[in-house]
Amino acid sequence: MITAYMLHNQVLEVVPLTTNDVLPPNTIWLDAYKPDDDEREWLSGLFLEDVPEEEELDEIEASARFYWDTDGLHILSLFPQRIGGETRGVNMSFTLRNNLLISFREEDIGVVRLLRHYLRHDRVEITDAMDVLLELQDLKVEYLSDLIEDGYTTLEETSEQVLNDDEIYDMLKELMEQEETNSQIRLALHDTRRALRFVRRTVRQQLTNKQKKAIDEVLHDIESLLPHTQFLFDKINFQLEAAMGFTNLQQNKVIKIFSVAAVVFLPPTWIASIYGMNFERMPELSWAFGYPFSIGLMLISAFATYYFFKRRGWL
Repeated sequence: MITAYMLHNQVLEVVPLTTNDVLPPNTIWLDAYKPDDDEREWLSGLFLEDVPEEEELDEIEASARFYWDTDGLHILSLFPQRIGGETRGVNMSFTLRNNLLISFREEDIGVVRLLRHYLRHDRVEITDAMDVLLELQDLKVEYLSDLIEDGYTTLEETSEQVLNDDEIYDMLKELMEQEETNSQIRLALHDTRRALRFVRRTVRQQLTNKQKKAIDEVLHDIESLLPHTQFLFDKINFQLEAAMGFTNLQQNKVIKIFSVAAVVFLPPTWIASIYGMNFERMPELSWAFGYPFSIGLMLISAFATYYFFKRRGWL
C-alpha cells in the first residue's frame, strides 16, 4: 500500500495511490507499507538506483543504515513496537531527495499512525519533507520516554512481589520482559541519535534554523533518557538477584530441614543397628525389658539431638 502526502498551502492532503497513478504534484512524503512486486516496480521509477529490499531493512552496519548516494539521503531507523507485553524493534527505511521523503516498512508502526492522526488534526506544522522525517524521530523519542515511565511503574509493582512465594514466577517473567523492553528502548535511542547526527552532519547547509533547533532538542532528549535506561537495567538486575537470592534462601530452608532430620535420626539409627546385630552373646536379648529399653533409648537420643540443635539456634 502506497500513501501520498501532498502539501497545499501549509495543509497536508493524504491520498492512497495505485500503480496506475502518477506521482501527484507537491508530494512531500510517500509511505510504502508492505509494497508488493507491482508497487515496488512503480516505486523504482522514482529511484536512480535500486529500491530498498525487505532483507535490507535488518542491516546493522552503520554504512548500510546511514549513507548518501545519487538517490539522496538514506536512513534506516529503528522504531519500537509493543505487542502485548513484548517489545521489539522494527526497522523503517527513509530516502530523502528534492523535498520528497520515501519510506518503506513491512509492519504497522504505531508512531506512523500517531503522526497521521496529528496531521489530520493539524497538531504538527509540516513545511517540507525534512520536517516529516524529524517529526517521526521526535515522536519516536516521546514514545520511548513513555515506555521508560511504564518501566518505572512496572518495577515498582515487581519490587513488592520479590518476597512473595506465590508471585515469584510471574515476577521473574515480568522482569525478563522488562529487560527486553529496556534493551529495545536503549537500542532505539542510540540508533536515533546516530541517525540525527548523520542528518545534521550531511545536510547541514539545507537545514533551516528551526530544523537545526529541532534536531538539537531531540538529541538533548535522547541524552537525558539514556541514563534512565541504565538505571532501569540496574534496578532490573537488582530485583532479579534479590528474587534469585530469596528463591535460594527458600530452597536452603528445605535442605536444612532434611539435613537436621537426617542428623536427628542418626543416633536412633545407630542404636537400632547395634541391636540388629546377630551376635550370640548379647545381654539384652534375654532381658524382658530389652525391647522397650531400646525404643526408649532411641527416642531419648532423637530428642536430645533436637534439643541440642534448638539450643544452639540452628533450628
